[in-house]
Amino acid sequence: MPTTPESTTDAPQTRPGRAADPTLGVVSRPAWRDDSASLLTRGYRFGDRIWQRVPRGARSAPMRLLFSDALLVRGAEGVAAFYDDARVSRHGAMPPFIQETLFGHDSVHSLDGDEHRHRKATFVSALYEDEQVARLRPHLEREWRHEVDAWIAGGERSAYDAAVGALGRAIMRWAGLPGTGEAKTRWARRQAQIVDGFGVPYSPEYLLAALNRRWSDRHAERLIRAVRAGRLDAHPGTALAAWAGHRDSAGELLPARLAGVELQNSFRPMIAVARFTAFAAKRLQEHPEWRERIAAEVAARGSLVDGPLATAFAQEIRRTSPFVPMLPAFATQDIEVDGRTVRAGGRIVLDILGTDTDEGSWERADVFDPERFVGVDDYEAITAFVPHGGADVATGHRCPGEKLAIAGLAASISALSDPRLAILPAGLEVNERRMPTKPRSGGRVRTAGSTGGARCPFHR
Repeated sequence: MPTTPESTTDAPQTRPGRAADPTLGVVSRPAWRDDSASLLTRGYRFGDRIWQRVPRGARSAPMRLLFSDALLVRGAEGVAAFYDDARVSRHGAMPPFIQETLFGHDSVHSLDGDEHRHRKATFVSALYEDEQVARLRPHLEREWRHEVDAWIAGGERSAYDAAVGALGRAIMRWAGLPGTGEAKTRWARRQAQIVDGFGVPYSPEYLLAALNRRWSDRHAERLIRAVRAGRLDAHPGTALAAWAGHRDSAGELLPARLAGVELQNSFRPMIAVARFTAFAAKRLQEHPEWRERIAAEVAARGSLVDGPLATAFAQEIRRTSPFVPMLPAFATQDIEVDGRTVRAGGRIVLDILGTDTDEGSWERADVFDPERFVGVDDYEAITAFVPHGGADVATGHRCPGEKLAIAGLAASISALSDPRLAILPAGLEVNERRMPTKPRSGGRVRTAGSTGGARCPFHR
């Protein structure tokens, strides 16, 4: 994954059609200079060229997105501006092909104000509270032990594929969903494909993601209807019970389809952690000293979950390997960041990667160093750490499932550090243009010391 995006010049460059001093005041780029295409052609590196327009270390840079003026922001100043609900609206800012496929129609991600806070409260109670994280831990332990045993028995598959199954079964059991382990694995694979295909509208993978979205929405809606009709028990405290019983601010039950959408938004993010797991496999292979430290931690604690070193490693993975490179929103009032202003109606765009690896916010920002998170408990207090969004969890747009995701990723890292396993070095390169991305092989894993017998060298 890319690290901190660095400017190649310390002074702004004057280009045709631009004001002589684009570093201050209101900046408008020519209509024909739109930066949207760079998201497809440059992917996670899209911000590099944009930051070249301003002095090194600037907190904002002018751009155009979808043919409207926009301001790219980063760092603590950018996070504060982007998550100021008094001046920023998210409704309609996310391109429809992403909103409809990844999050679902009318989901909480498209809401603002009181409506957002009301529905967000159910997510907070169902996902964020410490007792909810505690409920997940034994499921993570059991499912990852199962995956490690399968590898030891001679299985050879990627860390990504194993994580889709392990994390999917764990989170679905946590959510109170019915069905066998095999059925949960199949649905987890559908959800993983939705995550894999939402960002490539030019590819058949996007069509498959849309079909899996349609299937999943119908299935989740049937579960909600079954609970409401008394045909299916939903244990109190589970996400299934929470969304089957959720009422809007007018006291009305959410439509079953929409409740099913939010039910998926409660468990699909954990399945998306499989992508972080693939990056963890890459980093563990590159840093064997950390594998050894985490393996020793697991042996000493007798558990795969909640290891402090594994958790620190997970946080550094999230910092350096974000799920998406940026997030867009609309300015409802004029917003000024670092001397540059985006007018009301324009877009403000938070550079996620540029914030998480901002050299003005992080010491040795371009170095992968999990040590920076050892002993750090209140990660939410780090303003420039936004892999799962920023601002307050209850009232802002920080993901309430972040603690669950960290627990899942840390358990994945502990499992991959088992000394009986080997992470293969082949196929760990990353296509930075694709969104979302991961190491090409997903991080192949097999029993340590295995030579693969007479396996063909071209089909490893």
